[in-house]
Amino acid sequence: MGAELTVADRILAALAKSQKIDVRTIQPQHSLQHDLGLNSADSIDLVFALEDMFEIEVPDQDFRKFTTVSEVIRYVEGRLQPT
Repeated sequence: MGAELTVADRILAALAKSQKIDVRTIQPQHSLQHDLGLNSADSIDLVFALEDMFEIEVPDQDFRKFTTVSEVIRYVEGRLQPT
């Protein structure tokens, strides 16, 4: 039985799949737009994927703030923390 994937692993895999790139090339400091090439439609698709994958809701005002991979990871990890 394999180890469970971390939040970061799952987000990186989703980004790699959507952008058709090798997951090993994605770094936390990468810009979603400039380094990974996400456009507006890709960003919306990413939000839908995050909402489905982690069963959270990402308000528009939140996802507009995402500029780097690490910001997305930190946001999702924060949303998954028990209150």
